[in-house]
Amino acid sequence: MLVQYNSSARHGHLSDQTQQKISEKAEKLHRFFDRITAIEVTVDLEHHEESVDVEIRASAERTDAFVAKDSASELFAALDGVLRKVEQQLRKHKERLKTGHRQPGRKQMAPPLEGESDSD
Repeated sequence: MLVQYNSSARHGHLSDQTQQKISEKAEKLHRFFDRITAIEVTVDLEHHEESVDVEIRASAERTDAFVAKDSASELFAALDGVLRKVEQQLRKHKERLKTGHRQPGRKQMAPPLEGESDSD
């Protein structure tokens, strides 16, 4: 499946080499969940002397977007932190899909056996 990738910077500019490294790291998210259709990375350099803010939004089929933010003193430290957060969200979502996270409805629940009551 082809994943659309987009990176952008607020309040500054990222070199082509930096954008390439960011895209290589972000595209690894596809390993965790193969239904990802788009990945958007936004780097906010407004206070880059103090910290760099990075946000990732990963869109996937038949689910809400996975969004995470992180900030650190260096760009790639913030990127690694936000990637870990999205990976955790993707793993948790995939596990829910595998285990059928839903509770059985009333129709699927077995009726109480004779002699059992809810007041026990």
